[in-house]
Amino acid sequence: MDDSRETPRAQKVIGVRRLKEAMPTPIKTRIFTVANQKGGVGKTTTTVNIAAALAMGGLKVLVIDLDPQGNACTALGIDREELDGMFQVLVNDQSIASIVQKVAGFPHLECAPADVELRGAEMSMASFISAQTRLKLAIDNFLAEREARGERLDYLFIDCPPSLGLLTINALAAADEILIPIQCEYYSIEGVKLLRETVDQIVRTQLNKDLVVSTVVLTMFDSRTRLANDVANLARQTFPRELIDIPVPRAVRISEAPAFMQTVMTWDASSPGAIAYMGIAREIAQRGSGLPKNNNENGVSA
Repeated sequence: MDDSRETPRAQKVIGVRRLKEAMPTPIKTRIFTVANQKGGVGKTTTTVNIAAALAMGGLKVLVIDLDPQGNACTALGIDREELDGMFQVLVNDQSIASIVQKVAGFPHLECAPADVELRGAEMSMASFISAQTRLKLAIDNFLAEREARGERLDYLFIDCPPSLGLLTINALAAADEILIPIQCEYYSIEGVKLLRETVDQIVRTQLNKDLVVSTVVLTMFDSRTRLANDVANLARQTFPRELIDIPVPRAVRISEAPAFMQTVMTWDASSPGAIAYMGIAREIAQRGSGLPKNNNENGVSA
């Protein structure tokens, strides 16, 4: 039977069962910058839950928390108060390897934390030569070290602040792909257009000509409202190839998980939000491996 026609209870069972299934490994490390200059769109939530879902699928994943608020650290259960973090990497040339923390409960998931000093990084970096590519150099060195030890990463996600400042520019210069979360509310598409213009006019022409917007995800989706459905339809028209058409629902479980220093993937693996993020992660992995897509396998209907 087609999973998409199952009852909600059956969909949950299908989603939890798929948590244990291995995901395909990419040919090389895929580096994503998760960006949207509009705040409150589910950017950090999307970063940590997709990263956790991929790690549950047996893939080796690193999250770089480049947002001074440090919310990705919170969701991954990392207390950053006493830790060296990304300020030390960007400003003082410390290696990423020296700050990486293992995420409890995930054998294949790690985090490079946003230390408390990161809020001053942009000012400290402003006068540096090649200030816009310091993160790229640090990531390149880190990945080369890992690969030389036979410990190649499969995915690296950079969680950015909600702005287009120097931290975000560094992230865009370092990545191969951009993942854009779109909140299913008014003005969301316009904000994405501004981000794409920045990428086209500044990043691709000066810093990273190979950068592509590869993935768009719909967040905070409420199927009961006309506005959410209108935004989803507009996203399907605007990003026909980039959109992963598994809307993440507006759900209490997703919102409350960080309060317990967890992702929704561990807080409630049977919840609609966890099942949606697992489906999105599996779609990302399939696209990266060249495998055929199957949007109905995740047990989530739009």
